[in-house]
Amino acid sequence: MLISSPYILYSDGEGNIFEDTSLYATGRSGWDALPVPADEWIELPTGGNLYELPGRKGIGIDVETGEMRLCEKGWAVAAFIPPAHTGLYMAAYETEKDAPTLPLFCYTAAAWLDEKIYVPAVRIEKDIRQEAEGYFEEVIEAGTKHLLEAYPHNRLVKHLMENCCMTYTCPAARNLAIGRWECPVPVSPACNANCIGCISFQPEEETIISTQDRLTFKPSAEEIVEFTVPHLETAPFPLISFGQGCEGEPLLMWETIREAIIEIRKHTQKGSININTNGSMPKAVKALCEVGLNSIRVSTNSARKNIYTSYYLPNNYDFEDLVESLKTVRSYGGWTSINYFVFPGMTDSIEEYEALRKLIKETDLCMIQWRNFNIDPDWYLGKIGVADTGECMGVKQMMELIREEFPNLKFGYFNPSMERIKGNFEVDFAH
Repeated sequence: MLISSPYILYSDGEGNIFEDTSLYATGRSGWDALPVPADEWIELPTGGNLYELPGRKGIGIDVETGEMRLCEKGWAVAAFIPPAHTGLYMAAYETEKDAPTLPLFCYTAAAWLDEKIYVPAVRIEKDIRQEAEGYFEEVIEAGTKHLLEAYPHNRLVKHLMENCCMTYTCPAARNLAIGRWECPVPVSPACNANCIGCISFQPEEETIISTQDRLTFKPSAEEIVEFTVPHLETAPFPLISFGQGCEGEPLLMWETIREAIIEIRKHTQKGSININTNGSMPKAVKALCEVGLNSIRVSTNSARKNIYTSYYLPNNYDFEDLVESLKTVRSYGGWTSINYFVFPGMTDSIEEYEALRKLIKETDLCMIQWRNFNIDPDWYLGKIGVADTGECMGVKQMMELIREEFPNLKFGYFNPSMERIKGNFEVDFAH
């Protein structure tokens, strides 16, 4: 735990970052800059990065006067914190009129003390499946080459290896290349939501660009089965996941997924079959559960219908459908998670806390994946029309209250393997 507050960081606009020892760092919650409690700062984990935030001046607390003021020495700085960690405060800054919209990354507060970078965050997950030091380029390249040679006519393998693994360095695709843990299975080029922060499709008139290109074809069940069965048979702690960042909504391809699950289970009973989804089609979810879907992860920015709808802009479905999908999977004895986009100052509001409690009770939820929300905070709040985020308790405090009330609800960042679902969930299995 830090005894002293760390100092604010700023960038000179040339890629160099400095500390300003006249200002203590603050954190952002909703629209507000706040002091960060000393016990919420941790060292920036390995795999984390710093970003310059052009057109934005950091807000700090004057070391002499205790008053808040802008750091005029350069642009504000934020941190990307790696998977398995959840940020508790965003970077606090004032945005100038002509500032560009920030790209789709997370912007956690960052600070400096005793030659170390600090961030307000918690490690929410023991699993090491996406840690930077676990990837060795020569092993990944050899695995990629092997898969492309083993499945020369499989468009999905080609997409996952050439685009996801080698171009975008997607951690899930890299794990597939290495033959371990969770195997990504994108299936749908189309979507039935119009998420403001979609990472695979942005309208041409928008000021931001998507971080990756979306899948352009509909894979066949045969293409899916061909490489997923060997993965389930041979990988340690194996699972396959339909629904990836490089696609639309997988439930739109539910018939293909259903056919693939039936065929996969003819060949192997090993591992877990998961779907990452918006949960928009409960009947399709039921059809998948009937043939052996083991788990579902439903993404949401909020447990409140109005906040959800203003971000997802759904076509032909509504918030109640995703609640129904979670209930359906539980009724078949399956594992349910929400992929919960954490936005300090929205997620930890009293109103959101009450809505989340209701959702957990109503669906008998198994797990919350506390994910950092990759979005420009000003842009997001503007787009969904939120001028006042209401009274907030702090993300850490909210986590503690939820944990206290729901001791069986698991916290994490990744979809668990069958071994964790059935056995000791907390096991540090990947070491």
